[in-house]
Amino acid sequence: MNHSTASAPAWQEAVFKVLKEGGVDQIVYVPDAGHSHVIRSAIADPDIEDVVLTTEEEGVAVVCGAWLGGKRSVLLMQSSGVGNCVNMFSLLQAADFPFFTLVTMRGEYAEFNPWQGPMGKATQAALELMGIHVLRASHPDEVEEIVSAGYDAAFEAGEKVAVLLGQSLIGRKKWERK
Repeated sequence: MNHSTASAPAWQEAVFKVLKEGGVDQIVYVPDAGHSHVIRSAIADPDIEDVVLTTEEEGVAVVCGAWLGGKRSVLLMQSSGVGNCVNMFSLLQAADFPFFTLVTMRGEYAEFNPWQGPMGKATQAALELMGIHVLRASHPDEVEEIVSAGYDAAFEAGEKVAVLLGQSLIGRKKWERK
């Protein structure tokens, strides 16, 4: 895997900066192109443990376990993964864990894959129904402040927070023909 970070957009660099400066100990994720800079940066950073998941709901349990062990852990996922987590979000409420997730959105701006549409439209409501406060960044110049505010709300105030990163930040995705 190429660990170069030179070509990442400034907003993606800002996301990792917030996490690093906030003292994140662990980043858990299902691989996703929208989170690729943060994932590569975590892999390259000896102070951050990167944990690859097979499914997003595992990440909810992993971040809760990290908190019990005195660590700050962040879950990275796509909006489609939120649907996989709904039942596991009950753990957050039952045990009153702080929670922070960054969600790259699909089913919005210039979406080519109809499979992504339904969960993309339901992501915010699903999170809110499960007691998770939702913040949204849609423009590159607001990402750092919104991610920072969400991170602090989770780890300083003990809130459950999701930051939705709008699909327009990532740009158009297209099927690649070979």
